[in-house]
Amino acid sequence: MTFKQYMKRAWPLYVMIVPGIVFVLLFRYYPMYGVVIAFQDFSPAKGFAGSPWIGWANFEFLFLAPEFRRILGNTLIISVSKIVADQLGAIILALLLNEARRILFRRAIQTLIYLPHFLSWIVLGGILLDILSSGGILNQALRSVGVEPQLWLGSNDWFRGAVITSGFWKNVGFSTIVYLAALTAINPVLHEAAAIDGAGRFRRVWHITLPGIRPTIVLLAALSLGDVLQAGFEQILTLYNPAVYRTGDIIDTYVYRVGLIRAQWSLAGAVGLFKSFIGFFLIVLSYWLADRYAGYRIL
Repeated sequence: MTFKQYMKRAWPLYVMIVPGIVFVLLFRYYPMYGVVIAFQDFSPAKGFAGSPWIGWANFEFLFLAPEFRRILGNTLIISVSKIVADQLGAIILALLLNEARRILFRRAIQTLIYLPHFLSWIVLGGILLDILSSGGILNQALRSVGVEPQLWLGSNDWFRGAVITSGFWKNVGFSTIVYLAALTAINPVLHEAAAIDGAGRFRRVWHITLPGIRPTIVLLAALSLGDVLQAGFEQILTLYNPAVYRTGDIIDTYVYRVGLIRAQWSLAGAVGLFKSFIGFFLIVLSYWLADRYAGYRIL
């Protein structure tokens, strides 16, 4: 088949992707020109062309600032904790649901754990603020049993735990879908043979089910590496306050405050560019690991 014959047959498909290409070019690649403000003392009145060029000064200030090291540490601690908790929780939930025998019970539990994923953090944040406030349901329950109430969202000792737990509540149900799909690929004959040989349910899970979904576990663990710097901007912006900046402030909320509230656009641009560079490296590494250990390739 010649190229002309191929295009005569396939041109409608190429026309269909034109809007997507235009969207990506216009809203993803064209704005990348704005990264030059990270190397400027940017002023909106002077624009990109008129703002003075200061080279690496913003990055030098950023890397020497103790505040940034604390923010980077917060981002890594929260994001890694959320990734580990979500992955382990999704595996355990998938195994438990797979072992459930009553279909109605199983579907009811799946609906309950999936539902938070489809709610925005604005909605869930309002719910959590009511539950975890000083006069909220949780503190009222603690008072009723003689336990001292806590400032869950106003204390540096509790804020990270509240963020990780609420993120787990929202995301773990949806993450189980992938593992439940992987479980369907395991040959039931293996379980039947093991049961005939006298293997109990726990031993069948340990020796058949977990090895059967091992490639999926490795793949998702590798791909999640690309989200190490994604600690949850909307979640933390909804829940945090100045009292917990020491343990709750992350890169994204720092960029928001510095760039939009303090109007330090160049510094915010430097932080965003640093995050994008590290994120690109982590994404490349995650896909290499997925290809190396799970046989996953995009092309």
